[in-house]
Amino acid sequence: MSARRIGVVGCGTMGAGITAECLRAGLDVQVLATGRASADRARTRVLGLLDRAHAKGRIDAGQRAEAERRVAFGTDPDALADRHAVVEAVPEDRETKLRLFTILAKTVEDPAAVLASTTSSLSIADLAEATDRPGAVIGLHFFNPVPTMPLVEVIRSPHTTDTTAERAEALVTESLGKQIVRAEDRCGFVVNALLIPYLMAAVRMCEAGIATAEDIDRGMTLGCGHPMGPLAVLDLIGLDVIADVARSMTDGTGDTRHAVPPLLDRLITEGRLGRKTGHGFHRYETRRAAS
Repeated sequence: MSARRIGVVGCGTMGAGITAECLRAGLDVQVLATGRASADRARTRVLGLLDRAHAKGRIDAGQRAEAERRVAFGTDPDALADRHAVVEAVPEDRETKLRLFTILAKTVEDPAAVLASTTSSLSIADLAEATDRPGAVIGLHFFNPVPTMPLVEVIRSPHTTDTTAERAEALVTESLGKQIVRAEDRCGFVVNALLIPYLMAAVRMCEAGIATAEDIDRGMTLGCGHPMGPLAVLDLIGLDVIADVARSMTDGTGDTRHAVPPLLDRLITEGRLGRKTGHGFHRYETRRAAS
């Protein structure tokens, strides 16, 4: 059975993007937020993404209106009881995710439901073992911004059943129209294991005064054929988001290539988080997103 009723836990940038993509695909979505104010901000984010999809011609006016009718925002985990799949998109904190998966396993009634994590660095097996249904747990690592990024990493733990993997991949590929790569359950999986050391090296180069942010990015776009330079990628994803992933990977691997440079911490402290604040390594003419 295909997953038609989806739960999304957490509705920051990633959760909002996943919610909007599920709605665009015709799915019913229940979003779980931490409080009423957070739920209201989540609604604003998601409806804004639907408006953007309409403006870009990805959905028509009727689909936009119908999508809004298929989403609900709340704070009670029991609202997830009837879901066929639940995707958590809470901050990259191990203890927070462990507590959440314990709750999800007790709340979601369908024994075949997929319990998925968007973690970019934590162990899927670790999350699964916090539940009494470890076979239902899988990693679905979406990339930001979700509406435009075509890739999802699918990560099975040794516990994940074939049925869970099949249902999860069908949701991603058939319903959402994304492409997948299958990754082993190791810190950073495929993409971040390559990406994070590269991004941190670019920050250190800028920090040391070897080259400006503009020249670093120009060098990688014009010299290596990358569509975006590393510091522009940091700005796009969010400096705070990448720093959290890098810290998690440093803790998980002990590899100093993942360590967050002081310059990155300083920019975050100053509120220069990238495109969402209008200023990161580069400046952008955009309004600061609601937080």
